[in-house]
Amino acid sequence: MLQSDLTDTPAIEVLIEAFPLPTLVIGVTGSLACMNAAAEALFGKKVLGRHFTTSLRHPKLVDAVERSLLDRVPRKVSYQVVENGSDAFYEAHVHAVDGTPFLILSFQNVTDVVLAEQMRSDFVANVSHELRTPLTSLMGFIETLRGPARDDSKARDRFLTIMAGEAERMNRLVGDLQSLSGVEADERVRPKTTIDLRDTLQTMLSNISPLAKDRRVRLQCDLGETPLLVIGDSDQLIQVFTNLVENAIKYGGADQSVEIAASKSVHDPVLRGPAIAITVYDHGPGIDPIHLPRLTERFYRADSHRSRELGGTGLGLSIVKHILNRHRGRLKIDSQLEQGSQFTVILPPAWG
Repeated sequence: MLQSDLTDTPAIEVLIEAFPLPTLVIGVTGSLACMNAAAEALFGKKVLGRHFTTSLRHPKLVDAVERSLLDRVPRKVSYQVVENGSDAFYEAHVHAVDGTPFLILSFQNVTDVVLAEQMRSDFVANVSHELRTPLTSLMGFIETLRGPARDDSKARDRFLTIMAGEAERMNRLVGDLQSLSGVEADERVRPKTTIDLRDTLQTMLSNISPLAKDRRVRLQCDLGETPLLVIGDSDQLIQVFTNLVENAIKYGGADQSVEIAASKSVHDPVLRGPAIAITVYDHGPGIDPIHLPRLTERFYRADSHRSRELGGTGLGLSIVKHILNRHRGRLKIDSQLEQGSQFTVILPPAWG
């Protein structure tokens, strides 16, 4: 709606209504003279006619408007507010309307851009941290082998064994980073091949049996007698189940069992339709429920020290999440301390 101080320029109201961004017009007296529909949704209609300081309360924003009212110089202001209990980030652009005493103030919500940049920064920091420890170890052992341990064959063999372990740790991290990059690139490309999950799981079990035998873990699998048909990428789903069963073997502990069970449902509340569920059970120490919502975040670990000891990179469940997103599936995690853990892959059936 146009207020009295803009009655001679009704074209401005028509103009800003076409703007996709929330846009306000500030009159010569500092009052909010008009706004488009997007601005009404952001600020509400009641602010019209009021002085801009009653609605634009962020100090940086108020200062930019006051200065532009005086010198007519365009300005851009970035600021942060709280919306619905979460941080929101905006860029406000202040422009004087040539030949008039008015200012046009437009707002762009850049929260997604800021959060993406924060994620990128955090990701780089996490990768750097994960690589720094083994690199520092390798450099220290190399320096020792060049100096004090140059002629000590026992120390040399021991150090070389440790160095090989640290190099393998870095190799696993690089491999998981490449895998994560690949599944993220394919995440929006739906698979087209119909496969039987029983074949996929049998292949996975054959591959992982040596690890289970080495850890003295019994693998028990109940997949039923009927096909478990889904539309999927067999190699990626083998990667999903290998990750989950390998974690169950490692974290469940020796002399335990890991069970894999399949089930079907006509209506799954997660997928809101028919579903095939594959659940991996272990009988380990369990996970504190406080950690469960964050387990699929990159580099998040419920027990950082133990995870690194067991060769974890902190990327496995993130890779699982992205693969399942590509398959329109979900990962459900249930666990209690001292009661083991259940990781359930839920996928839409090929007939759904």
